[in-house]
This record gives sequence, C-alpha cells and structure tokens, in this order.
Amino acid sequence: MSPVTHLLASWIIAAKTTNNPRDCRLVTLAGILPDADGLGMIVDIANNALRHTETFFYYAKYHHWYLHGAFGAILTTGVLAYFARQHLRVALLCLFVFHLHLLCDLAGSRGPSPADLWPIYYLGPFSRHWMWIWEGQWRLDGWQNRVITITLFFWALWMASGRTDSVVGVFNRRADRVFVDVLRKWRDS
Repeated sequence: MSPVTHLLASWIIAAKTTNNPRDCRLVTLAGILPDADGLGMIVDIANNALRHTETFFYYAKYHHWYLHGAFGAILTTGVLAYFARQHLRVALLCLFVFHLHLLCDLAGSRGPSPADLWPIYYLGPFSRHWMWIWEGQWRLDGWQNRVITITLFFWALWMASGRTDSVVGVFNRRADRVFVDVLRKWRDS
C-alpha cells in the first residue's frame, strides 16, 4: 500500500491508543518507517534524469528487503520506544502497526502485471528464507487501495475535528494547530 495509507492507518491507531502527542507521533512513525528502505527510488529517478545508462535499480532491489521484516521491526520499535513516555505501551503499539504495515503490503502492493508481486522477506536482510507472498495481491493503484485510503482519510479528518491534534502533527506541530483550527471551524459551521 502507499505510504499515505500506512500513515493514516497508523495515526488513527496511535490516536486511539496513546494519551500524549509524543507517543502518538512515535507509534505513527512505526507504521511508515518500513518504507524507508524504498528511498532508493530517489537515486533511481536521479539516475534516469541524468541518463545514466548503467543504473542499479535501488528501489526494486532493496525495497521490502532491509526494513520489511523482523530486523526492521526490532530496530524501529527499539529506537522509537526509547523516546516514548510510556515505553512498554509504545513498544507494543509500534510492533503492532509495523506488522500491520507488512500485512497491508502483502495484501496490496502488486505492480501492474499479475506476476509483479512484492514479497516480504521476514528474515531480511540476513536471509531470503521465510518469504511471505500472496498471489491474490491487488495492485498498488487498485480500487481496493483507493477505497481504503479514502476511508482512512475521512476517518482521520473526522477524528481530528474533535481532537487537539491531527495526522499533520506527526511532521509539524505548528501546522497541525492551524489545520485542526480550520477543521473545527468547518465542523462548527
């Protein structure tokens, strides 16, 4: 699924299960950090723009390899729980949203071709054993992902209109205050 979908789902879970903004941000980040192993896409785009004929295709080679497994779960959970106010609670929630990310990718990350499946290497980057793959995986741009993302988007807006924070607060608290104020004005009018 797209990082936006992971962000919205993780924030909704974090907003419902944490009791302070810091822990909410940390749990939300746990749901999107597995996709950091896909940042090789930036190098691939740059190589293409610069017309480098011999490119390595970092995205295709490393996405779902480094951080989409047990290593990524332990690393992400450990780092984020360290900065939390409620360490154990955040650690458990981080593990939950991290694995929700994996489950969502397993369900809805296929490329354009039915054979273009994205497996999850749960023991990566140390081993290719214990690979998870589902042949019913729907397209990344499929209607299922669109419906889920739109539903999560409106759910997050509805939740934020009754709270003092929103998903925007994961990245910028000042922008979050402005965003929530606008949502409340819309809701009240």
